[in-house]
Amino acid sequence: MFSISIMALIIIMLATVVMGLASILSKKTITDREKSSPFECGFDPKSSSRLPFSLRFFLIAVIFLIFDVEIALLLPMIVILPSSNLYNWLIVSGIFILILLIGLYHEWNQGALDWAN
Repeated sequence: MFSISIMALIIIMLATVVMGLASILSKKTITDREKSSPFECGFDPKSSSRLPFSLRFFLIAVIFLIFDVEIALLLPMIVILPSSNLYNWLIVSGIFILILLIGLYHEWNQGALDWAN
């Protein structure tokens, strides 16, 4: 009983010392304005927040989200391959990949994948 209370006291003291050292060493200086200012997606935080947003950036972000979700849907298809009917699996995965390729071709044809003007 006595050794448990001594161990708890040592652990509490050690945690207090570590937290104190972390708070002392992590203080930012007031003169470091650039590190203290918020930074978000390359926009200057001191300028107007109502600047026009790039539609091209928005389209690329939406395309990324769409294809990211599709990757999350493709991975379980690979996992269930051994426990499913091969013919049905081939039809379903083939249709899904065909839809992905048609969407990719459409985006490519519309010029949404052109990064440079």
